Amino acid sequence: MKTVVLASSNRGKLAELRTLFGTLDLDVVAQAEHGVGDADETGLTFVENALIKARHAARETGLPALGDDSGLCVDALGGAPGLYSARYAGTHGNDAANNARLVAELRDVPDDRRSAYFYCCLVLLRHAEDPSPMIAEARWYGRVLQAPRGDGGFGYDPLFLPDGYAVSAAELEAGEKNRLSHRGQAASALRDVLQRELQRWHGTP
Repeated sequence: MKTVVLASSNRGKLAELRTLFGTLDLDVVAQAEHGVGDADETGLTFVENALIKARHAARETGLPALGDDSGLCVDALGGAPGLYSARYAGTHGNDAANNARLVAELRDVPDDRRSAYFYCCLVLLRHAEDPSPMIAEARWYGRVLQAPRGDGGFGYDPLFLPDGYAVSAAELEAGEKNRLSHRGQAASALRDVLQRELQRWHGTP
């Protein structure tokens, strides 16, 4: 089985990606298991940051690396929290504080102006200097609720109502969320390419 390092310390992302790539002969491990800390996210786009994170993990471990950069983009806020979704309230990874700030920012915004989408970019580098990374991206459209609902998922899931659904992302069954979500869509797009790459890594035609 081929090992790929996930360039993230987010346990929710690790669990989702392990499930999403579960049909492949692939072991996705957290970078922390190799003593690797988070990279400085200095890019101006999700794609740049996913590349930065993957390259950092690949360089530190000598293994192929999977970078994931994702976030929630709210139209009424000009695309915020966007790149800063994980640290919107100031502390990286504080979901409760990030959700509370988003609720406060949209306090006076009516339902018909609360449109938003989750965005995900997945980048796989074969090695740190890989000149042709595998890249997949996807969006998941919906709107922001006025108060959190549900206790599943992570991040902004309790506040996100997907288009066409009456339940929040945090109220969806895990398998259904993985099928619909931005990360699920990106992983699906990457999976076929990755399957062919795994055959090359294993030396099969």
